[in-house]
Amino acid sequence: MTQPSSPAQQDAPVDLAKTTAGGGRRILPRPRADVRNLSLLGVLAALIVVGGVTRPEEFLATSNLQLVLTQASVIGVVTVGMTFVITSGGIDLSVGAIVALASVWATTVATQEYGFAGILFTAVAVGLGCGLVNGLLIAYGGMVPFIATIAMLASARGLALEITDGKTQIVTVPSVLDLGVKDAHVLGVPPLVLVFAAVVVIGWLLLNRTTFGRRTLAVGGNAEAARLAGIDVRRQRLGLYLLSGLCCGIAAFMLIVLSGSGQNTNGNLYELDAIAAAIIGGTLLSGGRGTIVGSVLGVLIFTTITNIFALNNLESAVQQIAKGAIIVAAVLIQHRTLRGRGDG
Repeated sequence: MTQPSSPAQQDAPVDLAKTTAGGGRRILPRPRADVRNLSLLGVLAALIVVGGVTRPEEFLATSNLQLVLTQASVIGVVTVGMTFVITSGGIDLSVGAIVALASVWATTVATQEYGFAGILFTAVAVGLGCGLVNGLLIAYGGMVPFIATIAMLASARGLALEITDGKTQIVTVPSVLDLGVKDAHVLGVPPLVLVFAAVVVIGWLLLNRTTFGRRTLAVGGNAEAARLAGIDVRRQRLGLYLLSGLCCGIAAFMLIVLSGSGQNTNGNLYELDAIAAAIIGGTLLSGGRGTIVGSVLGVLIFTTITNIFALNNLESAVQQIAKGAIIVAAVLIQHRTLRGRGDG
């Protein structure tokens, strides 16, 4: 089969739901990924026009556009990890709580004594540790992902509150705080945006150009057939939740840089935003199909909506209603599309 040439076509989801019991796989590329991504770009362009018309001086200001990209970067890194998990047929409702726990653990007085490296290492280690627990419970403990990650959500939030005692932990390490100032921008691009871009590129390559990505698609499409084909499904799922935890740890460090502090309320509703961005981007909620490019566009759409609403002084309740409507519409479109193709 001829490989697609354009990046959008290369990122086209792959349907492995029709994997044969004997282990053979029919890999069916989805050429309509181009159309979907173009549609998302159209929505994003329309939002930019709305922002430019309603608040031209504020919305189109360079500082505001940098702010939108920076805010999108933190939740965007979490969404990359979530995309892998959902593609495999799982779910991770604990990502927001893991971000909170990693951020407060990395900003304790004891941790800050080790400087930049100590904060970064702790944030990533806590994320990986939580991902390891989730993965072991789900892959080897046989727990349903919904239950296991809900338990992690409650535990991580509780531990974050215990560590902080409900107080904000201020970062005093200059090398960390310096990343958040304008002088640290590279050609006008904030460092956090560059980190996000690097995670996206690595995530895209991992999903579309490696055996790990193919196995993720196979497990999400048909876990039993993937097992019969020789894939260690349990080890694969463990790796996916470790990846999600790693992304949470990176996002926690980015949030520390952005806010200059650690709080037990960090990452609030990140799980919903990440799931929503992945779904409207084209990742199939039931698994077997995922797209990093679509997820990134989903993140940018939601972040732009939030920014426009804030600039126009609209209530946060209206923002949540709008996000909810977009999620429902995206899921309904997915179901209609699948039924129209005979996949659902």
